Amino acid sequence: AYWRGDEKNPMLSRLYGTAFADEKALAAYLKQLEEAKRRDHRKLGRELNLFTFQEDVAPGMVFWLPKGMLVRAILEDFWRKEHLKRGYDMVQGPQLLRVETWQRSGHYDHYRENMYFTQIEEDAYGIKPMNCIAHMLIYRHETRSYRDLPQRYFELGVVHRHEKSGVLHGLLRVRQFTQDDAHILCAPEQLEGEILEVIHLIRDLMRLFGFQYKVAVSTRPESSIGTDEAWELATSALIQAVEKAGLPYEINAGDGAFYGPKIDVRLLDCIGREWQCSTIQVDFTLPERFDLTYVGRDGERHRPVMVHRAIMGSLERFIGVLIEQFAGALPTWLAPEQARLLTVTESGDATVRRMRDQLQALGIRVTADTRNEKLGFKVREAQLAKVPYILVVGEKEVQADGVNVRLRGGENLGLKSIADVAALIRADAEEPFKQGGMRYSFA
Repeated sequence: AYWRGDEKNPMLSRLYGTAFADEKALAAYLKQLEEAKRRDHRKLGRELNLFTFQEDVAPGMVFWLPKGMLVRAILEDFWRKEHLKRGYDMVQGPQLLRVETWQRSGHYDHYRENMYFTQIEEDAYGIKPMNCIAHMLIYRHETRSYRDLPQRYFELGVVHRHEKSGVLHGLLRVRQFTQDDAHILCAPEQLEGEILEVIHLIRDLMRLFGFQYKVAVSTRPESSIGTDEAWELATSALIQAVEKAGLPYEINAGDGAFYGPKIDVRLLDCIGREWQCSTIQVDFTLPERFDLTYVGRDGERHRPVMVHRAIMGSLERFIGVLIEQFAGALPTWLAPEQARLLTVTESGDATVRRMRDQLQALGIRVTADTRNEKLGFKVREAQLAKVPYILVVGEKEVQADGVNVRLRGGENLGLKSIADVAALIRADAEEPFKQGGMRYSFA
């Protein structure tokens, strides 16, 4: 901490104390601390070879290792398909925009302390901290009619934000991250319906991963742009949509974005911690600043309203939360290694390699461990790697052309054929998707 909050002043040590009404509350808190330590995504990320950080060359930026990148790719592929099913168009904007563009949007005046800037020849550019400007420029590149609305643009966009080194924390707080960002441009009369559809998408995602969540409506901050009328319309639209969806909510006064109010969703993990996740923001101001229009039924030009929304928020943070939620044992559909074949002796090597190829052909993510090590050692390593299905092949299994199936939790399912194993893994992967509007596909 710094004296009087000024980083130019001498650094101080800040001491915190936590008090409890009784021994039971203290015991519960200490248990939560121990559980959080066991689930720490930074520790599990190292142990599971998912990601690493190299602070000497890129502080606050993630180096994704092969297994971690596979988890990310599976999540991204699923999320793209889900958005296409729900009527979104995928787009992509540039990383750099001229400073004048950020001045026009208001980011330069209200957000520049969180941005990075660079010079190219004689021009100054801002590295994007969000994707909304590019999406508005994509909308504006051709004339729109009321028949074209709503326009829903989706981008897994890499953004950069300046975070002080003291607040960087694994995947949960980084300087470079990817947003599952989308912007919906619609007619004012379509606004409530579009907000409700986003709320439904949030509900489906939370249900998929088993998260409970809290909702807050964040209102106009002191530093903002736009008229009082626009802020009132936007705030009313959010509150009405939340109430229509039947969600309990609280008002978070003064915590909206500088261009509009927002719905903030904080998910609750399995040990009761809260994480900022989804956000829905209503914006009447930026469409006006960038002169976005559509031709209405009356043949006149009208101004659309824009909904900014992110559901996972930062993919890095969401993956970090998932790792802690599942203590590294990711659901089978998301696990980078769904099954591992283990040989008991060298005589099973050829059979295991053939079975690996068969399972891979059936869409299973599987590896083969044919090292000359004791079976107990191999099983223990597979369990530590959180592999959902451990498939042992000894002499008996070679003769039966099958595998002995063990789960990462220790349960033994006995001898099964390769076809049965593939069906078992598929069913396990599809199980979380049976509720709600989402579906899983191996394709």
